[in-house]
Amino acid sequence: PDGSFLADSSITLLTGGPLTVLVDTGGPWGREKLLQSLAQAGGRSPGDVTHLVCTHGHLDHVGNLNLFPGATLLVGQDLSRGPGRFLPNPLAQGRPLELHRGHLEVVATPGHTRDHVSLVWRDPRVGTVVVAGDLFEEEEDEGGWERWSEDPPEQRRSRSGVVAMADLIVPGHGPPFRVLRE
Repeated sequence: PDGSFLADSSITLLTGGPLTVLVDTGGPWGREKLLQSLAQAGGRSPGDVTHLVCTHGHLDHVGNLNLFPGATLLVGQDLSRGPGRFLPNPLAQGRPLELHRGHLEVVATPGHTRDHVSLVWRDPRVGTVVVAGDLFEEEEDEGGWERWSEDPPEQRRSRSGVVAMADLIVPGHGPPFRVLRE
């Protein structure tokens, strides 16, 4: 009745190559759960994360940034490494930011917020996985995502682009889902 609601983001850890990438950190209320989950994923700690990609700046996606001071940080389209050092990157010009050639890149997917980004992971065993943040709230979000969008027409275009490239989508608030081709 008061308009409040509960939300926390999906958190995705990608390992196995030269990088250890965490996508979104959840809200600050989930700090201990995040640390426990990292420990359960091969005994990892925040210091093991080389790259942190936050799809956008909403609190439920960036609430634990301070746990990863040694990582290269991308929040929306702001890229930094080290204390206060911001780096130029191609996202603002609509070009992908390559993290690991042929395997991992960050692409601009505006709409939910103007600077929203998604991580694209290409794996020959799994296919193309897009960790999409709130571009997709959850698998069956049609008719509901628009109320949270800063720019619904732009988000619709970004969603179409991701569906065209992805085999699997990790949404911002739910389990991964397969993209079915007809």
